[in-house]
Amino acid sequence: MIGFAGPRTIKATIGIELPEDFQTSEFLLKHGYIDRIVARQNLKSEIARAIDYCGK
Repeated sequence: MIGFAGPRTIKATIGIELPEDFQTSEFLLKHGYIDRIVARQNLKSEIARAIDYCGK
């Protein structure tokens, strides 16, 4: 789950039914809020690649 407030809090605040997968990384990827999902074992190399890219 990714988010500041949980789905129950958001649902109670805005008063509408939320999708089943709301606030999951897959939902956010599908809706353009994040660029990629990286497996934990690949995280170090992905961070290094991003830093290297920004340094050029």
